[in-house]
Amino acid sequence: MDISVVIPTYNRYEFLKRALTSVQNQTYQAKEIIVIDDGSTDDTSQIKVILNLIQNLGIKTKYIYQENKGVSSARNTGIKHSTCKWIAFLDSDDEWREDKLALHVDYHKQNLNIPMSYTDEKWIRNGIEVKIPKKFKKIGKDIFAENLEYCNIAPSSVLILKEILNQVQNDGVVFDEELEVCEDYDLWLRITCRYEVGLIDEKLITKYAGHEDQLSFKHWGMDRFRVIALENVPYEISSQAENDYNLSFRATTRNLIKQTLVKKYKLLLKGAIKYDKIQDIKNYQEKLKLYE
Repeated sequence: MDISVVIPTYNRYEFLKRALTSVQNQTYQAKEIIVIDDGSTDDTSQIKVILNLIQNLGIKTKYIYQENKGVSSARNTGIKHSTCKWIAFLDSDDEWREDKLALHVDYHKQNLNIPMSYTDEKWIRNGIEVKIPKKFKKIGKDIFAENLEYCNIAPSSVLILKEILNQVQNDGVVFDEELEVCEDYDLWLRITCRYEVGLIDEKLITKYAGHEDQLSFKHWGMDRFRVIALENVPYEISSQAENDYNLSFRATTRNLIKQTLVKKYKLLLKGAIKYDKIQDIKNYQEKLKLYE
């Protein structure tokens, strides 16, 4: 299996070196590594020296610089420039266990009909491993339902057929560049409502927290972005091509979306009332009326 590794980065030079080392140390080697520098102002451009060394070892590498447009744009750029049949994502502040790609390859050789897999993860905060909240436990049964409340698939844990990403594009892009956050939540819903996805139930990635400028800590009311994604899912389901996997749960899926939207609208309305956000109050009241 030929794999392109897509690594978006912004002012994370030291973390990026760690991430690249974890790719280089894989027991199953990727064919291509693409680093997308999203307008960094630190020493990130120096990573080209390391990429050249990796290329000398037989792995094709690319360094692409673009003006700062956000992580979704950076990932989309990486996807467009990838040349392999399979794509693995790696955030520059995460790292992989050395057998991650090998276990993905073994999984897909045994499950030829499944076009995407993801893994469990380990969290490190300020140098100390922390217990992952129960709500983020990976179960791997109905993966669409398991990702409705929160995004439970880390981009760094994913291996996916590029063909699938092309098929679920929205207005010509894979990751929604209009979403400041929750862009991964949006994409996984669009994929899991169409295709079967597999869980490799091992902690094959390490996610680090505690450093500055993490997107997950920069925005209040993350459900504001999740409802945008949820509102688009019914269209995705009704407009997609039929397949056996989707037909088996389509009716219940619509009901799950409705229940989740109502729950999130009520929470957002409560927050809008608390902080006297008049326009938001009207907005969520009107949305709730649609489901009464």
